[in-house]
Amino acid sequence: MTRSPATPLPPPKARRRLREAAALTQTQLATRVNVTRATIRAWESGRTAPRGRKREAYARLLKTLAEEDAARGTRSTPPPEPAPTPVLEPVSGPASDTASDPVSDPVSDPVSGPEKGSEPEPGSGLEPESGSEPEPVPEPAPEHPVLTPAQAFDALYEFSAPALVRQAYLLTGRRELARESVERAFQTAWERWPEVARDRDPVGWVRATAYEFALSPWQRFRPRHRQPEPPPADPGDRTLLNALLRLGPQHRRTLVLYDGVGLDLPETAAETEASTPAAANRLLHARETVAGRLPALADSRVLHQRLTELASAERLWAAKPTGVRKGGERRARFRTRAAIAFTVALIGATALTVRTAPTHYEPAVSPGVAVRGVPPRVAPGSLSEAERELRQKLRDRLQDGPERLEPRLE
Repeated sequence: MTRSPATPLPPPKARRRLREAAALTQTQLATRVNVTRATIRAWESGRTAPRGRKREAYARLLKTLAEEDAARGTRSTPPPEPAPTPVLEPVSGPASDTASDPVSDPVSDPVSGPEKGSEPEPGSGLEPESGSEPEPVPEPAPEHPVLTPAQAFDALYEFSAPALVRQAYLLTGRRELARESVERAFQTAWERWPEVARDRDPVGWVRATAYEFALSPWQRFRPRHRQPEPPPADPGDRTLLNALLRLGPQHRRTLVLYDGVGLDLPETAAETEASTPAAANRLLHARETVAGRLPALADSRVLHQRLTELASAERLWAAKPTGVRKGGERRARFRTRAAIAFTVALIGATALTVRTAPTHYEPAVSPGVAVRGVPPRVAPGSLSEAERELRQKLRDRLQDGPERLEPRLE
């Protein structure tokens, strides 16, 4: 299931560079867009994307900053990505555009022969010999086929998923959690594929999402992640993995991005949502902590090699792209149905309440109160002689009729 495309925005790294080129802080930019500083950090890191009116305002502001940067004659687009090691990060994706090298025409080359269409002079030694065939003209490079969204997603997954699983293993030390983090990240990317497909670095977008899921503090409450997994077989790998897990989540992420993946310091700072000095301090602290337990890894090149060996030594696997894509679609359908069911239940409860609720005020019945001071009721007993005589006298008298009225003269 895909979403409709919204207002186009520059890539997250380009947004950060445009802001820095305009000498604006995140707080100043947040004030102009009427959002918080944390929101700007999330937008520049690519973890979240603006929506609605805030997206339009942010896009207009970035367009203005880009025009001002172009007027100053500075380059607003970020430099090309460095080529990291293939074990932890692929160099380039199949979905990226590749420019074919120009092929020089040997006929039009002034060194190899005369211009095209000119006839060689007799006796100049340039006439074709008998039986010789003319040189073939190189055919133009074939155009890249147009891929469907599903084919482009599958190509991106097959290219980058194995490396991302190894990176997530360095962050968590858990094989199953690393695989699940990458699958969840790609499922989120498929749900937001129009945005991810236009991103300058789709692998970086998925990597940031996978890291956020892998380092989430809620993972510790999951029952199946409370049991420890078997450590690496090699003692050196166990020591290095324990040293990495002793680091804080942000320090560990900074070390993996810089010394493992090979990003430069500004890109590492942008992906970890920190300033460049803060990212540099985290990197230095992480290196000192690892070197304190393993002095041989004080050199950054040796550390990079050991991280690569640790990530490639484990038997890590990734699911098929079709299964991941269909799993994301099932998850999206489940969430949609759950939201519909919850809405229907809420509407039903509201209708029942309106139907059964009283339309007028009914005062509550006061609770009973015991009255004190009243003598208790005594059961009747046997009559005395005088009471029996009185009762007989009353019975003998007429009870009704005109005879009861006896007129008397005064």
